Amino acid sequence: MDVIQRLKQKEEAALRELMEQYGDYLLRTAVLLLRDRQAAEEAVQDTFIQAFENIAQLRDGDKLRSWLTRIAVNRCRMRQRKWDWRHIFPMPRMDQHVNESVPAVDEMLGVHWREAEMIKSVQQLPYTYREVMTLYYYNELGVQEIAAQLQLNINTVKARLMRGRHKLRQIVVEKGESDA
Repeated sequence: MDVIQRLKQKEEAALRELMEQYGDYLLRTAVLLLRDRQAAEEAVQDTFIQAFENIAQLRDGDKLRSWLTRIAVNRCRMRQRKWDWRHIFPMPRMDQHVNESVPAVDEMLGVHWREAEMIKSVQQLPYTYREVMTLYYYNELGVQEIAAQLQLNINTVKARLMRGRHKLRQIVVEKGESDA
């Protein structure tokens, strides 16, 4: 019996299998989107809970990864919009701690220093650009898949990718000038 059928029967072992299979992938996506490992871990946990509770809504088992990605991206969006006590009591922003979460991601992904620097640069983008850039470059989704995932027009995705690349280029150039 496949994992999806076992999930529909509310089998916890199937949920563990799902978490093992897609956990790292979803965590990487969430960390890139949220810039906060702890918030990303919570978003991924919420993703698996929501998937477990709503597995009956999955119509095509071949699209499980895509369905999980959509849930994770929506959970990240909700976290981005959520009001927080930090708006009243400013605490050191997570941006100051990005260097702490990026090496953990680097170790998990086995990427090189140069890619880590690019991740830091991507994390400086506004969320709307960071979202499409992450799905396109790190999750290797096509423009049409991203449009379907985010429920956007294809031209909107293309425009966000173009603007995101432009802003990323500016960030990298400014970073290079400040390092010189």
